[in-house]
Amino acid sequence: MKIASSITALALLGALLQAASAQTIGTASSVSGIDRSAFDPTVRAQDDLFVHVNGAWLKQTEFPSDRSSIGVLDKMQDETQDKLRGLIEAAAKDAKDQDSRKIGDLFASFMDEGRLESLGARPVARELKAIDAIGSRTQLATALARLARIGVAIPLSIYVGQDDRDSTRYVANFWQGGLGMPDRDYYLKTDDKTFSAVRANYVDYLSTLLTLAGEKDTRATAEAVLGLETEIARLQWPRAETRDPIKAYNKVQIAALPTLAPGFDWADFMSAAGLAGPRLATDKVPDVLIGQPSFVTGVAALAQSAPLASWKAYAKTRLLAAYAPFLDKAFVDAAFAFNGTTLRGTTANLPRWRRGVRLVNQSIGEDLGRLYVKAYFPPENKAKMEAIVANLMTAYRQSIGTLDWMGPETKQAAYAKLGKIMLKIGYPSTFRDYGALVIARDDLVGNVERADAFEFQRNLSKLGKPIDRGEWGMTPQTINAYYDPGMNEIVFPAAILQAPAFDPKADDAVNYGAIGAIIGHEISHGFDDQGSQYDAEGNLRVWWTPADRERFEAKTKALVAQYSAFMPVPGYALNGELTLGENIADNSGLEIAYKAYKIALAGKPAPVIDGLSGDQRFFYGFAQAWRSKQRPQATLEQIKSDPHSPEEFRVNGTVRNHPAFYSTFGVKPGDTMYLSPDKRVSIW
Repeated sequence: MKIASSITALALLGALLQAASAQTIGTASSVSGIDRSAFDPTVRAQDDLFVHVNGAWLKQTEFPSDRSSIGVLDKMQDETQDKLRGLIEAAAKDAKDQDSRKIGDLFASFMDEGRLESLGARPVARELKAIDAIGSRTQLATALARLARIGVAIPLSIYVGQDDRDSTRYVANFWQGGLGMPDRDYYLKTDDKTFSAVRANYVDYLSTLLTLAGEKDTRATAEAVLGLETEIARLQWPRAETRDPIKAYNKVQIAALPTLAPGFDWADFMSAAGLAGPRLATDKVPDVLIGQPSFVTGVAALAQSAPLASWKAYAKTRLLAAYAPFLDKAFVDAAFAFNGTTLRGTTANLPRWRRGVRLVNQSIGEDLGRLYVKAYFPPENKAKMEAIVANLMTAYRQSIGTLDWMGPETKQAAYAKLGKIMLKIGYPSTFRDYGALVIARDDLVGNVERADAFEFQRNLSKLGKPIDRGEWGMTPQTINAYYDPGMNEIVFPAAILQAPAFDPKADDAVNYGAIGAIIGHEISHGFDDQGSQYDAEGNLRVWWTPADRERFEAKTKALVAQYSAFMPVPGYALNGELTLGENIADNSGLEIAYKAYKIALAGKPAPVIDGLSGDQRFFYGFAQAWRSKQRPQATLEQIKSDPHSPEEFRVNGTVRNHPAFYSTFGVKPGDTMYLSPDKRVSIW
């Protein structure tokens, strides 16, 4: 599945930089941009840079009951949500503007708790009745496709994206999915007490959902669903394997699906999904990309072999789990007890209004983004960001010429790819049109269904059309960034470009150590273990020489070993293969940011500010950008399902490979952070 690589756990996007709330993260120096109040002077940078810079804050900061993590990113999210709430409430009063009215009505439908309490499970009764009516395997296939269209997770995840080997066309994709727990290990690790306890709670959760929906024999039904999902999990590829774009590229003619995966009614499934008619294939949709062929074959067989009653129970629990947050309090509390408390360790749900803002973001996000940009994104922010990016690109061009693992032929192609990277900053040139989406102030579940169906159809309608290179994969109000290998573009939404993530008044050293490392991180995804397999046009093809690939993989193999030795939760080590791409990007981003910082100095010596050299401020800025702590349950979920390493290791695991870190802090043999030169991985 070619997903744009993002900084999602990049906890803080360039963070702290100059200041942040004393209540949450201490107060940075108004001169240097470094928050010394968060430092732990009892821990040396040479032994643990992350704790040296953030240790006092880590000790003093308690988790809010409704959070599984806390840090600079959370502060930025909260402040942005405050702004969005104000925009939503103002939109609700703008009766003349249809788009604004939809925003206000959707939010109001979520906030009307009294109405939801009076309805109970009735808003999903029609869908439950349709599942009850399934009397054959053919009808099962149709029902699963129907659920996919309204945002319910089924085993075959359907989406439309660029053809990895022909970036000029769209193609339909199937990807493995359909589990109610975060990863296959939650089902298959039978000798692990932690996962065993989660499974027991999961059965309780499913049983509760079914009981609230008026079902009988709910415990036995929930056990049957767990059994079926366990078989689905057994068929799934481990996440690390799904990162191989060559292995995951399997083009199949739609007409050949019954041969690849017999036992499943493909004609009715594809027709109900809107992909093809009874002939299976059409001129518009002749083929499909399958990420994990053995999974599709296995699920098709399971559709025949597993009892139809188990599949119907599975469909009901997937539906109820998807819509529980939009039903009455009993459903909401049941969903939170499992997803919030069991999986992430939180003891209180987020305030309802925050969940309402999240729904608006998910459903009509670009309409809300249009308002956000107008109110909170000054044009000068974009210009200043472009200046930093220019120095980062210069640093990359210079580095390509000096790489010891890339030969002349590959370097020329690398220059070409770097030169064609498209930069998107702030917001799309054309906002998405939600005119056909119906939002009713008194129909929350209907709104969610229609919004999911609208997005499914919008995505499906790309088939047969030219590639839309102006499309964005994130809304302007998203605090994140990403690189898309098919588009060969890096994207920085408006909300990331605000203090404390991006502060043009802050010292250059801190800016480059924080936001500079993030920009470098995103650009490097074009050359990591996945992105390096896509050329300048976004096509999956070999453009490196075999010798270059071999030298590169020797470096990345060492990085896999380094991160696989980290153990964020006792007994649970990081998966160095799963996190490889993000670890490469962290390593490369910091290297390039440091070089770009030197370019920004234009040959002049960095000033000493607050007693700190420029290089010290650079590394301190990097470390404080990741200031965050996370509950153990949430960290375990991250280890199993997230390609990003936890923040502590994104700091220490990165700097211990950086030569300038050693010279800046005098790191020597015997120091905990020390790696001998032959063990350090330097990619850029």
